[in-house]
Amino acid sequence: MTKLNIVILAAGRGQRMHSNKPKVLHTLAGRPLIQHVLDTAAQLTTGITCVVYGHGGEAVPQAMAKYGADFVLQEPQLGTGHAVQRALPHLNDDTFTLVLYGDVPLIQRDTLEKMLLEHQALTLLTIHLSNPAGYGRIVRDSAGNVICIVEEKDATAEQRAIREVNTGILAVSTNLLCNWLSKLRNENAQGEYYLTDIVGMAVAQGVAVHTVQPAHGWEVAGVNSKAQLAELERIWQHEQAHQLLMNGVTLADPARIDVRGKLVCGRDVEIDVGCIFEGDVSLGDGVRVGAYCIIKNTRIGANTYLEPYSHIDQVSIGDSCRIGPYARLRPGSKLHNEVHVGNFVEVKNSEIAANSKANHLSYIGDSSVGSRVNIGAGTITCNYDGANKHRTIIHDDVFIGSNTQLVAPLEVGRGATIGAGSTITSDAPEGELTLSRAKQVTLTGWRRPSKKE
Repeated sequence: MTKLNIVILAAGRGQRMHSNKPKVLHTLAGRPLIQHVLDTAAQLTTGITCVVYGHGGEAVPQAMAKYGADFVLQEPQLGTGHAVQRALPHLNDDTFTLVLYGDVPLIQRDTLEKMLLEHQALTLLTIHLSNPAGYGRIVRDSAGNVICIVEEKDATAEQRAIREVNTGILAVSTNLLCNWLSKLRNENAQGEYYLTDIVGMAVAQGVAVHTVQPAHGWEVAGVNSKAQLAELERIWQHEQAHQLLMNGVTLADPARIDVRGKLVCGRDVEIDVGCIFEGDVSLGDGVRVGAYCIIKNTRIGANTYLEPYSHIDQVSIGDSCRIGPYARLRPGSKLHNEVHVGNFVEVKNSEIAANSKANHLSYIGDSSVGSRVNIGAGTITCNYDGANKHRTIIHDDVFIGSNTQLVAPLEVGRGATIGAGSTITSDAPEGELTLSRAKQVTLTGWRRPSKKE
């Protein structure tokens, strides 16, 4: 079904969110609610995706521009039926239309494919709830056939006792949808045009209404408040943790991990408490991640150990490295195998070759560091002159003493030694000791100032 239409309704105000931001742009697992829906839609089809937006001005189209969807403004908001009417001019005829919701972020591809599998004229996604309050009820006849959907505010006491409810998600023949939408009326308690009224029209025309149930209840959970958002976040993180455990990952506490993107783990990976993974993260076999690490868009090689409280962002780390604790690796950095980056060391836009180490209190920025280099405590690369960044090149087998400043642009030759406490402003030659120190002076008889009485 290459020309499937997908309509995503995202015009709601979200008044209970108590926020100036459109509801669908609030984040769950690191992504806006509507982005979850668009990502799932992208897995189904290369056809037309139409987003109906309203409150928040152009914030939603601007935030989701990369998806290439058609964005249609619904103003004023006169109900779900009116929203889909606004999308109709953008849809292909002679195919099916799938209606999704921007504030129902966790609907899964498998469930939607099940709805589309048999190409029925009208298929509803329904679910049985122990407490159906607030939802439209699925009304069936004595033979079990769907005859209509009744919104709670319009339902009788008997109908409110029904536990099968409408999720709002449906798949429908576009030609039939166009015909039914043209006949909608707003004669209800809300004075709105309900999309659900097309069910009664289908029944009146003898069109069978099919139903599908989701595999998980959380797939159809909507977000209308910060409390619901927080609850759904925890549900989703529990699902993520469960999947990691099923794949063999050791989690110190499944309730204390946050995956805000895609986390791929090899065998025998261990993750301590409080870790956050953002974007695309890959952990090789035998990787151990200490407590409270934050890792974003990073690949980590086999048998590397990240000690606690390390922050890693857009970095490639080789095998058997040791990072942290309290290390910060910033974007553009690449560490080869068996590199040690210790406590309170920051690396930015630099490449460090195999078997090199910077174990304490150092800053390495815009640098190329060779193999078997030792960078002493307190060493910094002075790479910024106030206007431009400059590069420092450190060749293999260099030893840099503690408390050294390397003022770029600068090159330190292979096997060179830099004496502790030096400020190096010119290239250091290969194999030689280079240092710069002021003459040490002792002032005999000097006394510290004292407070005046």
